[in-house]
Amino acid sequence: MLNTASTCRSLASFENAYAVAIQLREATGVDQFVVRTGNATQPFRVSRQRPQAPETMQVLVA
Repeated sequence: MLNTASTCRSLASFENAYAVAIQLREATGVDQFVVRTGNATQPFRVSRQRPQAPETMQVLVA
């Protein structure tokens, strides 16, 4: 059964994406980017690669 409260949430807040980026940086030793996607469902994501338009970099975890 689908929880209707969850339909209004997004997958990744900036805070969660930043925490994941820090964990990945510590685990892999590879720089991580927190990227704003422009997508309401997933407004932020973490990537090892510099974002391309229309996405924008919010922070680099180095």
